[in-house]
Amino acid sequence: MEWITFFEKWIWLGFAAVGFAVLFNVPPRTLWVIFVLGALGGSLKFFTMKLGGGIILGSFFGAMLVGFLSISAAHLRHAPPFVFAIPAVIPMVPGAFAYRMMLGIINLTGEVDHEIYGQLLSETVNNGLIAFFVLMCLALGVSAPMLLTRRESAKQIKVPLKIDELIKR
Repeated sequence: MEWITFFEKWIWLGFAAVGFAVLFNVPPRTLWVIFVLGALGGSLKFFTMKLGGGIILGSFFGAMLVGFLSISAAHLRHAPPFVFAIPAVIPMVPGAFAYRMMLGIINLTGEVDHEIYGQLLSETVNNGLIAFFVLMCLALGVSAPMLLTRRESAKQIKVPLKIDELIKR
């Protein structure tokens, strides 16, 4: 039974990624790759969470997988890596935590009981911090592989060395 729910999540994650890809008007030849990347990244996130890693670590691992695979997909499908990575990562955005944070902020404005106010403030800050850290991990997980494996920028870096000046003397 667990494999059926895993496969169902895999399908829905892929369709969500393709839906965002269509909204971003990506080339049609990239849609099936975006489906696979979104499904794999989201599945790794849920798998990490099932192992006890938490949503923040799971989101980071899922985004890193999408980041590395999008570089390979970019070479195979002749499109920039962000065409594959961004739509595939958007289904991992923590909308429920951000929503709960906003509802908590709204409820804080009208609360007068100090005990309830303190508990509500704690829950609101907790939801906001989870949403913030998941978003930061998604951004870092997608961009780090592309920055680390970027060859053009490494070739163009010219660092003046003092050793060269000493040798010339």
